[in-house]
Amino acid sequence: MNPANIIDKYYLSGSEIHYILLKHSEQVKNKALEIAAKHPEFKLDIQFVAESAMLHDIGIFKCNAPRIHCHGSHEYIEHGYLGAEILRIEGYPQHALVCERHTGVGLSLKMIEGKNLPLPHRDMLPVTLEEQLICYSDKFFSKTQLDEPHSIDRIRKYLIRYGEAEVAKFDEWHRLFEV
Repeated sequence: MNPANIIDKYYLSGSEIHYILLKHSEQVKNKALEIAAKHPEFKLDIQFVAESAMLHDIGIFKCNAPRIHCHGSHEYIEHGYLGAEILRIEGYPQHALVCERHTGVGLSLKMIEGKNLPLPHRDMLPVTLEEQLICYSDKFFSKTQLDEPHSIDRIRKYLIRYGEAEVAKFDEWHRLFEV
């Protein structure tokens, strides 16, 4: 599988959104692979991590996010499951799970229902170590500030808006992957 072929199928090469998606995805991929290299004991599927990191945001074009040149009809929070639908159609159901499960530190059914989010009613929480690694790595990079990685403190301040459990999950991953 070549992630670039899938990206180029849905994003016009040379467009702003194509550039933003590639830059962000490469940053997430590089961080995830750097962490994976430090932890051979995890026995991660490195090829899967690289491919999934490049495709985790494939659904953003379907969302209305003008700051990153996306002019779709869906809310941005929907990009994960929308991307998962694309990757299932493309024949990559395991990669689709990464798309679906990477938002925030994952979204529980309880959170989706409690906040009345416009998402399918099911848990969308990263399960495998590969999914968790990509979700964790994604928190360090923004699509609006491409050249400025987020600090641990900034990530925590962002996540606290969604609750203590989200910060605790991030902290757990930080200890697992980086400490």
